[in-house]
Amino acid sequence: MTATTVTRAEYCVIACAEAWRDNGEVLASPMGLIPSLGAKLARRTFSPDLLLTDGEAMLVRDDGTVEGWLPYRRHLSMVTGGRRHVMMGASQIDRYGNQNISCIGDWARPARQLLGVRGAPVNTLNNPVSYWVPKHSPRVFVERVDMVSGVGYDRAAAAGPSATRFHRIPRVVTNLGVFDFATPDRSMRLAALHPGVEVAEVEAATGFALAVPEEVPYTREPTAAELHLIREELDPRGAREREVPA
Repeated sequence: MTATTVTRAEYCVIACAEAWRDNGEVLASPMGLIPSLGAKLARRTFSPDLLLTDGEAMLVRDDGTVEGWLPYRRHLSMVTGGRRHVMMGASQIDRYGNQNISCIGDWARPARQLLGVRGAPVNTLNNPVSYWVPKHSPRVFVERVDMVSGVGYDRAAAAGPSATRFHRIPRVVTNLGVFDFATPDRSMRLAALHPGVEVAEVEAATGFALAVPEEVPYTREPTAAELHLIREELDPRGAREREVPA
């Protein structure tokens, strides 16, 4: 890799960072290495009002130093009031953004037991939730999830205003591109390709028919300053390249 070569992992960091653009003073809750790098990059550049947490009781800077106290009561008030933006993982996700991290197969007799539902229902119904999938495949992007952990647009709409008040899925980022739900029926749309990826490659790796615009843009190029931050300050050991190999 030369100094000017942008890797796929770095495009993924940029795409994750963009999820928090213009969010204002909200609590960023990234789950996973590349989403964490994205949140830190956003805070250091175009979203300086973002709040980062150590996952326990403190607000921290991007280098981990403490800048404030976040008691659990305050944390819950941010969650239930829509003032947090989570980026979670997904073992399965369908065309309407229903997410599964609980089990594969019938929940009464699963073929694989995963993390469990955890806080996914509360997250998705109370604050914006984006998703990060490091390996885009038909096993993850499925026609119908085996169990709903995170609530998608169709199920939120069916539940009514109490479910849709704060429900929003801004984007899904994978190693192939960026996806949103900016369609009339709130089904998944290909919003951007990472450079070097073709539309056909994404369609072949997706287990349902995606909405694909006539012209699909590419994930934006990082600035020289952003590349410096990623490579020299936020992830100098290059752990991002192990999560999304070149």
